[in-house]
Amino acid sequence: MNLHATSLHVDEEAHLAARAAWLHFAGGKTQGEVAELLGVQSTKAHRLIARARSEGLIRVFVEGPIAGCIDLEEKLKGAFGLQLCEVVPNVDEGALPLRTLAIAGARYIRNLIESGRYGLIGMGHGRTLAAMVDAMPSVAAEGTRFVSLLGGLTRRFAASPFDVIHKLAERTGAESYVMPVPFFANTAKDREVLESQFGVSNVIDMARRAEIYIAGIGEVDRKSFIATAGMVDDEDVDEVVQSGACAEILGQFFTAEGRHIPNGVSQRALAPRLSDLQTHKIVAVAGGTSKTQAIRAILGSGLLHGLITDEATARRLVNGKPGREPGKKNGKSAPG
Repeated sequence: MNLHATSLHVDEEAHLAARAAWLHFAGGKTQGEVAELLGVQSTKAHRLIARARSEGLIRVFVEGPIAGCIDLEEKLKGAFGLQLCEVVPNVDEGALPLRTLAIAGARYIRNLIESGRYGLIGMGHGRTLAAMVDAMPSVAAEGTRFVSLLGGLTRRFAASPFDVIHKLAERTGAESYVMPVPFFANTAKDREVLESQFGVSNVIDMARRAEIYIAGIGEVDRKSFIATAGMVDDEDVDEVVQSGACAEILGQFFTAEGRHIPNGVSQRALAPRLSDLQTHKIVAVAGGTSKTQAIRAILGSGLLHGLITDEATARRLVNGKPGREPGKKNGKSAPG
């Protein structure tokens, strides 16, 4: 069985078996902890995990339909015009379900590679995407190339601790192209100079030719990834907040209602332009309590083709204010 199965008629025991397997194998929970989390006897938790194993749900990843998650996927698709949505169970990780998102995102990237449908995949960076690549098994990526969509250095030209391109190359053996410049230049003029450099301009052109973008979603405050990783300073964050933005994706900023907000910081980003985002399939891997507003904002922009998130975040999104009508780009098809 596969998480993208369309049937919603999953019997309760199969639903519990898949959830128990996820908690045990992906979440690292003991059978006793699984029993407590599911509200069943320890002997039943053992039986559910054994069933998941015997029915072939346990491979590198747990791949079984979980009724509650499938329902949330359908609701998010309907509310925000998504063509792809995957909701995965939480494993009691706290505010940022990094392990949950990493495993789900790694499975999606593996499936993209194995499908062979995309010869060139554009990659963002950040905590979630770095954890996703860390969770990937080694997989041969013949015929697939990866290209960085963003400058991978800090303002002081230090390496980002959350780089994904080098790790992808190690995991897959694929040709992978890095953008060896800061995510945000010091000035808009500096950005123009950097973008014109031989090698950098080639990577930017390649990024524009990528057939699908994989991105994280960031909140906008002094604790966000772009601030703590040294991509921007506190004054930059304050400028973005004062412009009315609460969310960031691939160097572009948006209000809570999903409206794009140009500002001095985004004009310095070595990143795709808004027009690039509007003409590409974008699949975001994002979740967590602190990011719910930011994720809802990006969903409301109509830019996303797909979203991979955790169950708790999905429930908050479904129970919150619906997004705007999606743009026409959401209608493109991509593999699940």
